[in-house]
Amino acid sequence: MRADRLVATLLLMQARGRVTAAEIATELEVSVATARRDLEALSAAGIPVYPQAGRGGGWSLIGGARTDLSGLSAGETRALFLLAGPAAEAAPELKSALRKLVRALPQTFRADAAAAADAVVVDPARWGRPNAARPPTLADLQRAVVARRRVRIDYERAGTRTTRTVDPWGLVDKDTRWYLIAGTDRGSRTFRLDRIGTAEILDETFDRPADFDLRTAWSGIVTRMEQRRSAATATVLVSAALAPILADQQGRHCTLLGPAADGRVRAHITADTPKMVARQLAGWGADVEVIDPPEIRAELVALGRELIEGNG
Repeated sequence: MRADRLVATLLLMQARGRVTAAEIATELEVSVATARRDLEALSAAGIPVYPQAGRGGGWSLIGGARTDLSGLSAGETRALFLLAGPAAEAAPELKSALRKLVRALPQTFRADAAAAADAVVVDPARWGRPNAARPPTLADLQRAVVARRRVRIDYERAGTRTTRTVDPWGLVDKDTRWYLIAGTDRGSRTFRLDRIGTAEILDETFDRPADFDLRTAWSGIVTRMEQRRSAATATVLVSAALAPILADQQGRHCTLLGPAADGRVRAHITADTPKMVARQLAGWGADVEVIDPPEIRAELVALGRELIEGNG
């Protein structure tokens, strides 16, 4: 199970006292079976949770148990709230429970805990292929975000490597692809962690803008990126069986519109140019029919011709 989902489940149980697998599934947007397995895994791991059968049953913390955070070290506190912050976005009750956890900490840890809880946003919508490898600079950048310390990064873009000093404001986990939102001498900038070679934490501190909200900032970045990346749109037909697979592969670039007259599903596929749309669809062959526009059909024909000539 994901560690942030484990924390979210515990927060829900503390907030409500008793929960059902169906309630957890609804709040955390997972299947009931997954929620049930998570609860059983918590119990097997020694967390004092137990099921109550029958009407009005569910899962509860034994004796109304509450988490005692007084024995945590500074590092343990930071790690916990780096997980708890994104998890608490799932429901208002989780945010309330998170605030109570902060108040349960020793006074000297509270500022770092609050900063850690606000350090990361999780965005499950995919941009292209997921990146399974954990960026090697992630841990250092998390520490810098929480401690409000400037970092010197070695960054590569379009084949050019530069060294920059930035104020790390927050991190985004976009379906395993990580991004850093940072303040620079040219204003707010976004950096992909897989393009950061090194990240050196400096002794200089910074103040994050008082009006900065990480989730709001990321939402604006996504909107602008999608506008740039969705300049070309193809209307396609795909079988009902393959439509969910197409949507999963294309992520935000695919919108399922509903059934067509012949039983297939109409969908929109977007990219920044007609050629890029064609490249995204070329591997689907006859399983996807492009209805419109003619420019994208022409690009598919050109790609097919290139393949034939290349193998000739």
